[in-house]
Amino acid sequence: MSEDEGQDELVTEEMLWDRIPEVAGEERASTYYELSARIFARGQYDEALALAETARDIYSELGSSASSEGLAQTYSAIGYNLNQLKRMDEAATAMSKAVEILRTNKSPIALELACTLGEWWYSSKNYEKVIETMDECAQEHLIDGNQVGAAHDLHLIGCAHRELKNFELAIESFKEARAIFKVEKEIIHVARCDQKIASCLVEIGDGEAAQVAARKAIDVFETGHDHRRETFAIFELGKAQILQGDYEDGLASLDNVLSVVAEDEPKDFEVILDVESRMAKVMRQLGRFDEATEVERRLQAVREALES
Repeated sequence: MSEDEGQDELVTEEMLWDRIPEVAGEERASTYYELSARIFARGQYDEALALAETARDIYSELGSSASSEGLAQTYSAIGYNLNQLKRMDEAATAMSKAVEILRTNKSPIALELACTLGEWWYSSKNYEKVIETMDECAQEHLIDGNQVGAAHDLHLIGCAHRELKNFELAIESFKEARAIFKVEKEIIHVARCDQKIASCLVEIGDGEAAQVAARKAIDVFETGHDHRRETFAIFELGKAQILQGDYEDGLASLDNVLSVVAEDEPKDFEVILDVESRMAKVMRQLGRFDEATEVERRLQAVREALES
């Protein structure tokens, strides 16, 4: 560590507060930013957000004479604090401004923050923005030779298309991601793509192909002892079996899924409702009307509780 770096480490939070009345312009903005970072590290996100916003305002008032890198830093800090406060849409909006500035300056950290931005757009359910952001990230990763990075980008694009019910486009993205993961021997990620492909094939009514994809995913997850992902791959298999008219096998698969998700704490009642509702429909297909009626009666009580 250099002498200057040692001195920087000795600058206390109190010293930063004392510095504020003595400085102006970029130095004042930088001081507020540094304070924001210190307070963010303590988990006081509301206070850290206010300090980052103050730094942003100072940089903005300085106009074209201000450091664009500094302004980008403050926007990213605002984004990280908003993210911690679960204000996802605002967080993504702030981070998008940071990425825009950094891309203009050809900053090497622009790509990393853009990937974070894509995940935040996904969390805020702005799936069109996910596709737009991650498509650019994928192209940059490919240019940089980061194949695995590009595959993760394509996987997220596929997830966004699936949410938008663009199932054919989703399958295309998942297949592109899968091909890269396979070359790179990222076996679990290959199976993740297979599971997602199966789910899309179910949605477009291709039960036979969905079963093939789901079984590939199950085989990998079972071998890798990734039991959580295996459970959701079995869910896709069950849906595909039912789609093909294999009601007994499909019901057995769904029951397998239910036995796992029902043990979770806290319980995800949305998933449980989905699984049991499908099971009740299959029971009716098999002529087991009394059982189906009893399941539906129980589920209605859960739905009423969730609505309240």
